[in-house]
Amino acid sequence: MVGAERQERWTASGVRLRQVTSGTGHGNWLFVPGGPGLGSESLHGLVAAARVPGTAWLVDLPGDGSNRHRPEVPVDPYARWPGVLTEAAQALDEVVMVGHSTGGMFLLSVPELAAQLRGMALISSAPHAGWRPAFAQYAQDHPLPGVDTAAERYARQPDDRTLRALTLAAAPWNFTPSAVADGRALLADLPYCHDAVAWADAHFDDGYRARWTPRSLLTLIVSGDRDRVVDQRIWQDEPGFHGQRILHRRIGEAGHFPWIENPEAVRAAFADLAGLLGP
Repeated sequence: MVGAERQERWTASGVRLRQVTSGTGHGNWLFVPGGPGLGSESLHGLVAAARVPGTAWLVDLPGDGSNRHRPEVPVDPYARWPGVLTEAAQALDEVVMVGHSTGGMFLLSVPELAAQLRGMALISSAPHAGWRPAFAQYAQDHPLPGVDTAAERYARQPDDRTLRALTLAAAPWNFTPSAVADGRALLADLPYCHDAVAWADAHFDDGYRARWTPRSLLTLIVSGDRDRVVDQRIWQDEPGFHGQRILHRRIGEAGHFPWIENPEAVRAAFADLAGLLGP
């Protein structure tokens, strides 16, 4: 079961790995958060829902979330983003990487991982940046009270505080109506990091396209069937993400953080992947 972190370690470039579960079975499951800027604390509920065999670790790139102002983190923490994920994969044996949203996109931007992983899971993620115009249109068609004001404040003074306020104002776009309160509770306590958001905005988001496809790697692609943030239909026209070793699972009545609304279905999806990976 999920408990307090029992191990905490850093790679040479400052990637932090924190052990959160250790159960029966083999393998190390590395959970990479979305955002960026939210921190791996956003994935505690996912780890609890997934109940993966072996050991689960939360991963923070250098300079993301609460992985800042540490002697292990370099002065320019973003210099090797997202390629430093290879160091996390090399730090442990039998690694399965799990990326939520932008975290999954980071995984698909590091082709060296193809030869380093035992398996992979992509949650509410995408193969390219084509989801961004669709979400912008959705947000325009479904305005939320307070978002424009929060966005203006963030534009005038981009920092961790205004980023948190903007994210909380936009929370209903990420969750189904019945789960908004739980979603806000999740988002309220995260260690927001504006610098990570600024790096992604300048160097990653608009030009993102997957640099490799998991043709021979056991992979789970899972999302909520009501994800309004990252349009999951864009996987359909990507041939490298279909085949006998690629599992596609849609979580009913769930949004961008599907473990909030339907943890049982998320657990079943991970059980399918773990079953194919074997002992």
